[in-house]
Amino acid sequence: VALVESGGGLVQPGGSLRLSCAASGFTFSAYAMTWFRQAPGKERELVADITHGGGRTNYADSVKGRFTISRDNAKNTVYLQMNSLKPEDTAVYYCSARWAPRVGAPDYWGQGTQVTVSS
Repeated sequence: VALVESGGGLVQPGGSLRLSCAASGFTFSAYAMTWFRQAPGKERELVADITHGGGRTNYADSVKGRFTISRDNAKNTVYLQMNSLKPEDTAVYYCSARWAPRVGAPDYWGQGTQVTVSS
């Protein structure tokens, strides 16, 4: 099982980034996917999640209207489009997978990708 994030980097305030998370080793279409982030000295927080079929999404209030989560089950990939980035969005971003019928903590985690928003 693997979740591999990519697309992080350094961007100026107001800029955009698109994160990708490629999944392998499990039935991707049977798993809800969530992006979390963790800034230095802060707890990990949920950013956005999407149901296994992609029909429903949920966002943290801090990113609503700026971030969009999506998935392509044919490519076993989940995305996070981040627009109008702010310095407070700086964090390590992690994708995670949770078997859809179950509630609770994710089953699998990626290694994280750093996003830094700074001028």
